[in-house]
Amino acid sequence: MTKTDDGWFSEDTATFGDRLAGAREGAGLTQSALAERLGVKLGTLIGWENDIKEPRANRLQMLSGILGVSLPWMLTGHGEGPEGPADETPLPLNVSDLMTELRALRTEMLISTEKLARLEKRLRTALKDMP
Repeated sequence: MTKTDDGWFSEDTATFGDRLAGAREGAGLTQSALAERLGVKLGTLIGWENDIKEPRANRLQMLSGILGVSLPWMLTGHGEGPEGPADETPLPLNVSDLMTELRALRTEMLISTEKLARLEKRLRTALKDMP
């Protein structure tokens, strides 16, 4: 483990799920083993690694402790954490740019989904209050 501020798991390159999966693999744990140690269902952990769900703060603390990485690294890629696969060849610049754009779009979609859910809730409330 080293202090990393950029590279494989940086905020611009990786998502929370990417960092979680990388730290889990670096710790030599399977998804099932980590889920069991955390006391969560396997599907929950898979959802975290796929950036579909997010763990609560107490689980984040447990994750960083079990995986031996800092909490800031888990969230942003800055701090104590693995550098990434040693045998991985760097991506060509155009592929790296595409990955960055894809991750940005995924983030935008998640934000839009949350906005849509809030709007739907407001609409249901408004319809319920109609005479």
